[in-house]
Amino acid sequence: MKIYNTMSKTKEELKTIADGEVKIYACGPTVYNYIHIGNARPICVFDTFRRYLEYRGYKVTFVQNFTDIDDKIIRRANEENSDYAAVSEKYIAEYKKDAKGLNVREATVHPRATENIPQIIEMVKTLEEKGYAYSTEYGDVYFRTNRFKEYGKLSHQPLDDLEAGARIQIGETKEDPMDFALWKGAKPGEPYWDSPWGKGRPGWHIECSTMAKRYLGETIDIHCGGQDLVFPHHENEIAQSECCNGVPFANYWMHNGYINVDNKKMSKSLNNFFTVREVAEKYGYEPIRYLMISSHYRSPINYSVEIIEQCKAALDRLYHCREDLEFLAQNSEGVLKDGEEKIKELLLTHKTDFISAMDDDFNTADAITALFELARDINSNVNAQTAPSKELCDFALALYKELADVLGLLYAEKNAVGDDVQTLIEQRTQARKDKNWAEADRIRDELKARGIIIKDTPQGTIVVSE
Repeated sequence: MKIYNTMSKTKEELKTIADGEVKIYACGPTVYNYIHIGNARPICVFDTFRRYLEYRGYKVTFVQNFTDIDDKIIRRANEENSDYAAVSEKYIAEYKKDAKGLNVREATVHPRATENIPQIIEMVKTLEEKGYAYSTEYGDVYFRTNRFKEYGKLSHQPLDDLEAGARIQIGETKEDPMDFALWKGAKPGEPYWDSPWGKGRPGWHIECSTMAKRYLGETIDIHCGGQDLVFPHHENEIAQSECCNGVPFANYWMHNGYINVDNKKMSKSLNNFFTVREVAEKYGYEPIRYLMISSHYRSPINYSVEIIEQCKAALDRLYHCREDLEFLAQNSEGVLKDGEEKIKELLLTHKTDFISAMDDDFNTADAITALFELARDINSNVNAQTAPSKELCDFALALYKELADVLGLLYAEKNAVGDDVQTLIEQRTQARKDKNWAEADRIRDELKARGIIIKDTPQGTIVVSE
C-alpha cells in the first residue's frame, strides 16, 4: 500500500511502527458552529481511509480532537450570552449528529483540549526548560521558531520566506514575528486555568501535539487533515513536538484538497457558505459523503446544486442494484448452476480492481468506478431473467455490500413499503393470475401516480423506486 507523504512530496510504501497496527491523528473541528461542507471532506475522507486500513487487516487507533477552547468559541459564547463550556458542548453534540448522518465512525478517542490542560502545561514547561520557549510579563508563552532549524520542512518553505509575511499583532510581545503562542495569558472576562505563568489558556497548536503524544506516543504513524492546516498549524506542531520529545513527530503526513462552491472559494462574504446540516436537510447526508470521496482525496472538488443532485442520482443507481439483489436472494433457491462459477470469477475481478485502486494512494475515485462496474455486471448476469441460484445471489450481494461498506456507502436501510401499498401489489398479482389485465394496469397506474414504480419478475413483483 502506498500513500502520498506531504513531507517527502512522493508516494511511499506504508510501513507502520508496529506490525499490523496504525496510529492516526486527525485534526478535528473547533466547536463553535455547525460544521460546513469544507469540514466534511477530511471527516469523510479519513474515515474512509480508516475503514480501508481495517478492511486490510490493520488494527487502527484513530484519534480526532475537539478544540473546545478558542477565541472563536469565546466570541460565540459572548454573542449567545453563554459560556465557552455550554457552547462547546452544544456544537460537539451537533457535530456528532452530522457525523452519524455522514456514516462517520466514532474515533477511538475524541479528546478535548480542556481535558488535557495538565499535559499541555507540562509540554510548555519542557519547551521552556530546553530554551525553545519564553514567557512574557503578560503571562503569554511563545515558541522560539528560529531555534528549530528545520522549520518549514512540511510546507517546503524556507524560514526567510515565511518571516517575510509575519507580523506582530497589537498586544503581542514576541522576540520574533515568527514566534507562535503556546500559552495565552487570560484577558479580563475570559476563561482561564492556573499555570506557572499565571492564569491563562492553551494556544491552538500545542493541544494537538499534547494529545497526539498522550494517546498515540511521541512518534505516530500518520497525521492527517485539510490542506489549509499544512501551514502554520501542522508546521508548528512538528516544531514543538520534535523540540520537546527529541524524535520525529509523524512518519506520514496526509492532506486532502480544498473544496470550492460553484468554482469559487467558499466564503461567507461571497454568500456561498453552506453547513452540512443545510445541505443534508434538502438532499440527505449520503450524497454529501459520496461527493467528498468521489474524487481523489488530494484533488480539489467543487460543490454545486447540479453536482450534489448527480451524486444523489448515482447513489440511486447503486441502491437499485442492491435492492434487486436482496429481492432475488430472498426468492431464489439452490446451489451454483452451470456457468455461474464463471460469473463469480467475473465479479471478483472488480474486487481486485477496487483493492488496487485503494492501495495506490487511497484512490477512492477509481474504487467507486470499480463498484459501479461490479453493479453493471451484477445487473447483466444476476437478474430475474437469468434466474440465478440463491448461492450466486448471496455471493453477489455479500461482495457488493462488502465494497460499499469500505467506502461507507449504501448505509440506508431499504424502505419497507406501507401496508396499503403492499395490499395493492397483492391485489394486482391476483388480477394478473385471473388474467384481469385491465385491473392490473389500473393498479399499476395508481401506484405510479403515487410515485411508486414496480417491476414484474419471474420471482414476483418488486418496488423499483419510491
